Parts: sequence; C-alpha cells; structure tokens
Amino acid sequence: MTTLMDAAVVRGDALESAKAICVFTHGRGQSPEAMEEHVLARLNAPHVAFVLPRAPTTSWYDAKAVDPLNEKTVGQLAASLEILRAVVAELPSGWPVIMAGFSQGACLSIEYALRFGKWHGALVALTGCRVGQLGDDRPTKDVAGLPVYVSGSDADSWIPLNACMEAVRELGAAHARVRADVFPGRAHEVSDTEIAVLSHTLAMFTAGDHARW
Repeated sequence: MTTLMDAAVVRGDALESAKAICVFTHGRGQSPEAMEEHVLARLNAPHVAFVLPRAPTTSWYDAKAVDPLNEKTVGQLAASLEILRAVVAELPSGWPVIMAGFSQGACLSIEYALRFGKWHGALVALTGCRVGQLGDDRPTKDVAGLPVYVSGSDADSWIPLNACMEAVRELGAAHARVRADVFPGRAHEVSDTEIAVLSHTLAMFTAGDHARW
C-alpha cells in the first residue's frame, strides 16, 4: 500500500533505531533534496532519522505567508497540515519528534504546533511566521512547555521580521519555551548559527537531556 511516507525522503539513522526523528519541511519552490543539500549536509546529528515530506506541488500553499487568509489558502493550508500529521502518524511511536522547516516549511511547522498542540519533541522554525494576518481566524492550542526556536532577519525578502516576531509572541502566549534569533542583514537562507541551533536541539533529544534545552 502506498503511503505518504513513500513520497518523503528518509535519511540518517534508520527510523526504528534512531534516538530522535526530525521531520524537516521544505520551502516554497524547493524540495526535500534541496533541504538535504543546504541543511542536512551541514548538520552534526548522529542517531537522528530525518524525514523530509514532499509537497504535492512545489509549494504547500500558493499565497505569501503574510497575505490575508482566504478560502483557497485555508483549504490548501489544511490539506498540507494533514500531510504532515499523516507523516508523523506513520513514524514509530515513542521517539521524540523535532518538527523543523525553512521558510514556507517553517511557517507550516509553526501552524502544526499551534493548531495541533504539544507533542514529545520540539519545533525549530528557520525563518518562519504564522500564515495569515492578525485578526484572521487562526486556531491556537496550548503547547505547554514545548521547546521552540524561531529565527528571522530584518532583510529577509519573504518573511517580514514583524510577522516572525508576532509568531514568537503567539507561541509564548501558548506557553511554549521560546528562543528566537534575529540576524541583521541575513538574506533568505539558513545561516551557520541556525544550523548550530538545530544540531544542538537534535543532540539534546538524542541524549535524553532536552530538559536543559
């Protein structure tokens, strides 16, 4: 039987033997292979299995993240979130899951946390925000101490810094343990510092020491 996992790229340790699983979601116009080249290849992450979902098209939704929500975007966002949730449901139970992504993938991962609530693991959103605008109907669940990292830049062409900081405030209001970095002048890319934060997060969970995160 074909499953959503069949469309994903799986790298790193075997799912059944890894000590942590990272679901890394690609951005607009990108692919799992691009994330493998630009992110995974730069990580120091032993004992981690990586699952990189693939959007049915090259994007998870058509609108820009900061456009007002409309019926089309709401439908596309719901469908994409169901893909992530179905992928997670296919993972072995009991392992910590780090939901991560870049750009549109980071936005989708933030929505995953705030719409579905806490899980055993963490959220690492590299250049992300909530989808839509303040005042839009955006469901929010309590995430009760979930470790969260959000990054952004004042020079990013896709995710405005104010939208990134709004997401940080909403995650904090939902009781996440939030850390955030702003990188002045950084282009729309993943910096070495962000790679180091993701590596550190994965290391804490593989060591079973995430309480010190």
